[in-house]
Amino acid sequence: MYEDIFAEVQLTVVEQPIEWVNDLPLYRGHIKELPFLVGEGPSKKAMYRQLAEQYQEYAALNQVEDKEEEMTSSLLTADQLLKYYDGETFDGFSLGDMLKDE
Repeated sequence: MYEDIFAEVQLTVVEQPIEWVNDLPLYRGHIKELPFLVGEGPSKKAMYRQLAEQYQEYAALNQVEDKEEEMTSSLLTADQLLKYYDGETFDGFSLGDMLKDE
């Protein structure tokens, strides 16, 4: 049931053996693809809830970073573009046009 939530986003939860602390169960687990996201709780539901909350925070932060890192050649000056030029031809790009603009 809870596994289906993560399966929808192609993630696998690894559940650790149940531990007993003061005669109460302690469920622990982590996301296999993102092992730094760990959850624990007195029930399986609580553990999965914690994992889901951590994954939502992680996904939200990474979406913001992806948008910030997006850069196209139109944002670079001619000098910056030539610094990273590796022989690849850019679609719709002409160095002559770019030099005229400066």
